[in-house]
Amino acid sequence: MHQVMRHHYHFSLFILLLAVFSACREESASPPESPNSLMREQPAPAAKVSDPLPLPKTGEGSFENLVADFESKDRGIWQKPNMVISLLGDLEGKTVADIGAGTGYFTFRMVPKAKKVIGIDIDQRFIDFMDSVKVRLDVRYRDRFETRLAKADDPLLRPEEADAVVLVNTYGYIKNRGQYLKTLWKGMAPGGRLLIIDFKKNNLPIGPPDEFKVSLSQAERELLSSGFSIDRVDQDALDYQYIILAEKP
Repeated sequence: MHQVMRHHYHFSLFILLLAVFSACREESASPPESPNSLMREQPAPAAKVSDPLPLPKTGEGSFENLVADFESKDRGIWQKPNMVISLLGDLEGKTVADIGAGTGYFTFRMVPKAKKVIGIDIDQRFIDFMDSVKVRLDVRYRDRFETRLAKADDPLLRPEEADAVVLVNTYGYIKNRGQYLKTLWKGMAPGGRLLIIDFKKNNLPIGPPDEFKVSLSQAERELLSSGFSIDRVDQDALDYQYIILAEKP
């Protein structure tokens, strides 16, 4: 859920594509290959940029700067994306919805692991961005990835469509969360898992202002009142964020 200005779109795309190639090159354990081959083999790498930037306090700024913030190499340290995704368990054969996907930071990392991944956002600019990256994926992965422009009050999931849902740095931007969770519930399959990661209500060096933060205890209450069960709560695994893993019984 992001409200930002868009500037220098193509330069932003260049940053992300350069990040994809750089990370693929670093993570590949096989002998050096051509850039195109690396892109095919590693469609969802850790993001890299030349210089880390702090996450904006307000979400304001150019689209270019926001992309650089989302894809900052510092984020790979404090966000721990591989650990976060592992919390969902085995995704083989499953459909995953990444709500508030932004640049696809988590979305593209899950594509090789799942049957289908839906990158959902309410900002058309991020949808366009992810679609531009999608066309660079090997054809074997393209059918696994879909973007979806949603509404602020509805992720527009079909009934019981998602086996897992990810909400990272997004929950605090949702208005009327109780109703939103009930709508989300309908789009999740029985036994579906909901992973919420959001910023702690502390004086943090990164993250949004307090008005866009929801305390852990409040998030738990909202989930329980919407019918979800809570499987795991963790305030220590991530430096700046808490983790809630819930389930639709």
